[in-house]
Amino acid sequence: MQKKKTPPKAPRKPAKKIAKKTVLLINGPNLDMLGRRDPSQYGTFTLKEVEAAFTAKAKTLGVEARCFQSNHEGALIEVIHGAIGAVDGIVVNAGAYTHTSYALLDALALAKIPAMEVHISDIHRREPFRAISVIQPACVGQVCGLGLDSYLVGLERL
Repeated sequence: MQKKKTPPKAPRKPAKKIAKKTVLLINGPNLDMLGRRDPSQYGTFTLKEVEAAFTAKAKTLGVEARCFQSNHEGALIEVIHGAIGAVDGIVVNAGAYTHTSYALLDALALAKIPAMEVHISDIHRREPFRAISVIQPACVGQVCGLGLDSYLVGLERL
């Protein structure tokens, strides 16, 4: 009786390193003035504090955070275009452009990157024009009225 030969085992492939997901935080006009801008609506925290809290929360979720702020619509559009293929999600507080910028809506829709819209104040309980978000159709959700926590909850939901 002959012994059956066992085929050699295939070499073990090294485990693939799983790339860390990256989320881009985008803040629009006047958000660089947090801490000075109408504290009754926007609190006393600064943009640096928002970015630090967002980055820390991202880290606890195993996500890399990148932060960007501009008062210029074109710069916001360019950073969204640059995010294509480079990030896995976007958390965006477009500031006043939320209510007026079809160009931001188009950029978010074109990018096809899951985006979560966030606002510090409750835009639905303020002036009527603020209740309208033209960027909402290109976003997977909206979080508003939680102060700085709007950013953190938005990141979690994304």
